[in-house]
Amino acid sequence: MTLAYTPYDGSGPLFKIGLKPMELPGWLEIDELLIPYLAEKNRLFATLPEKVFAAEEGTEDAQAEVLELAVEHLLRHFPETYKRVGDAIEITDHDRKIELQGDAPLKIASLLVQEDLVIMRRGDDGWRLAAASLCFPSSWRLAEKFRKPIDKIHMPVPGFGSGTRNASLIERIFDKLAVDLPIERMNWSLQLNSDLYHPLSDMERDARASDRSSRFGNEDLAASLFIRVERQTLRRLAKTGDILFTIRIYLDPMTRLRAHPDRGQIASAFADQMLALDEDQLDYKGFTADRDMLVSSLRQIAAS
Repeated sequence: MTLAYTPYDGSGPLFKIGLKPMELPGWLEIDELLIPYLAEKNRLFATLPEKVFAAEEGTEDAQAEVLELAVEHLLRHFPETYKRVGDAIEITDHDRKIELQGDAPLKIASLLVQEDLVIMRRGDDGWRLAAASLCFPSSWRLAEKFRKPIDKIHMPVPGFGSGTRNASLIERIFDKLAVDLPIERMNWSLQLNSDLYHPLSDMERDARASDRSSRFGNEDLAASLFIRVERQTLRRLAKTGDILFTIRIYLDPMTRLRAHPDRGQIASAFADQMLALDEDQLDYKGFTADRDMLVSSLRQIAAS
């Protein structure tokens, strides 16, 4: 399996907004891991429903619009995988059927795709998180962000909290986002396992930053780490005017980087990006104690 995306290759530095236009045919991404992802979503909904789904009253129309868009997109662009059968969608060759009624539309939509789905709504305090199916968070918890405006959601992120230039810029981007001009961006982090469900509370993040002890503690980091890439998209909903934020997670063992034909360039740029992070950014990512070891491991991959 190859690396789908490498945003750590110097093309998109961390802690930058980094948005670019997106072609609608590429909005949702379906691959050979569809069924394992959906199985994990079903497990989380069965065991941790209050931690992976939340929705304000009054978001039902927006949720229904998301479901309608998702179904139309999947049937058009992935006809070999999805088939409409009455009031249900069949995922062909996998003996899986998803009923399109009987539950929150946003939850139903999320059980069709590998992406997490978040609805943002404009209010007096800016754009807030009004509904979400979030099974695969990257070091955050839905309960702590639900109903909060963007600047408060981003408060722990260096340079993106209330009153920052980035916070104002994001608000303007949301305000001006056109229905026919969706956008996307990438983000990345590192983790010690292949868990898709990877929550972290703000309190845990603060404690980790204060402690600054090693998260990884292994000199052969390339053999134990996973690179977590987020592909995020923003799309304005035509009927309700809300914005749909999608998050697709890719988890790659760092060993996969060793086998990449461009490993020299990618690993070298990855190391340079780690070295460019300041103290607050390192604390936020949890890399403070391990940066030198991470850089050394990447330099070894680049030289191999």
